[in-house]
Amino acid sequence: MSTTTLPEAEARAWLLLVHTPGAGGESVRRLLAAFGSPQAVLAAPRNAWHEVAGAACAQALSAPNGETLALVDRTLAWLAEAPAQRHLLTLGDRAYPAPLLQTVDPPALLYAVGDLNRLQYPALAIVGSRDATPHGLEHARRFADTASKAGICVVSGLALGIDGAAHEGALDGMGGTIAVVGTGLDLMYPRRHLALARKIAEQGLILSEFALGTPSLPANFPRRNRIIAGLAQGTLVVEATLHSGSLITAKLALDAGREVMALPGAIGSAQSRGCHQLIKDGAALIESPQELLELLGWAAPTPPPEGSRPRARRGSAHPVRTTGAVAWNPQTPAPEPKAPAPAPRPDKEDPLLTAMGHEAATVDALVARTGWPADRLLAKLLELELDGLVVRLPGGLLQRRTTG
Repeated sequence: MSTTTLPEAEARAWLLLVHTPGAGGESVRRLLAAFGSPQAVLAAPRNAWHEVAGAACAQALSAPNGETLALVDRTLAWLAEAPAQRHLLTLGDRAYPAPLLQTVDPPALLYAVGDLNRLQYPALAIVGSRDATPHGLEHARRFADTASKAGICVVSGLALGIDGAAHEGALDGMGGTIAVVGTGLDLMYPRRHLALARKIAEQGLILSEFALGTPSLPANFPRRNRIIAGLAQGTLVVEATLHSGSLITAKLALDAGREVMALPGAIGSAQSRGCHQLIKDGAALIESPQELLELLGWAAPTPPPEGSRPRARRGSAHPVRTTGAVAWNPQTPAPEPKAPAPAPRPDKEDPLLTAMGHEAATVDALVARTGWPADRLLAKLLELELDGLVVRLPGGLLQRRTTG
């Protein structure tokens, strides 16, 4: 159900209630519980607001500022430009995702661009490090591809690294993908994912609880993560450091009573320590996509809901200047980024590549394995790195690049 099915007065009341500074999420839910609808809330006397939600909320609602009123007008115009693709979901909407309603802090409003049918699929969150290893990216794509082909919608945060790889892996399956972002939907962050965001808007769904024009502030991303965790029946962490935001998502999933799973990695790899800690704390250790599907009871393919084919859509967004995020229009084609050239294959396995194996290793470990002097080893590593056969990882680790 899009905003076009709501009377404009009702949509305006929702926007005004939720986006008035000082009327927080808990206050909004208390007011709605007391009065039944945003219009009834706004029609109530100030002393009633004070009694239900406190003095600060009552003061804010009694005198909405000009910026809030302008935001409401701009949002209604943005929705009206592409009503088949742009949606506003409220707590009382039939299309509001049921798993999210079961969490302790469901957003009162969700903005959406794309196919709302994706919210009716069983969902799996796949999250992980922005500084992912080649193996991590490969695993994220493979697990997402298998889940999507089984009719599972893959949910992630559109960040660089594991998130982006999970979205890419899920796009071609019948489950598709949902991206939950930390900006307003007239902006996109990171800008390197503009082309990916357009594909998701065409074939899947992009969600945000943030008002139009909201930039990519650090405080937004933990709030985004609670939506990722709340939408999904299970969360899979592919790679994560001990301080990764993915661990926040995992904790939120646990708090919501959802399954948390993690892929093990190389001992000593900084990108695996977060996953190893999750496993120590009780997360399920997962080694294959089929094992994941069986754990969550999804081993049999699930048919897609009726009417889930993406539709051609038209419209435009209002450009907004901001830092970090970039104004975007999902209906305007973007040039596809050039794929990186495949790593060349040596005619014969290089002895240093053989010594490296397929796990990340330090220079000291490679010196011990090969018996080479450090200067010879470093020179050879540089040669392999320039040839695209070896990549450097955080923490002084090196790893041979996966070739397709």
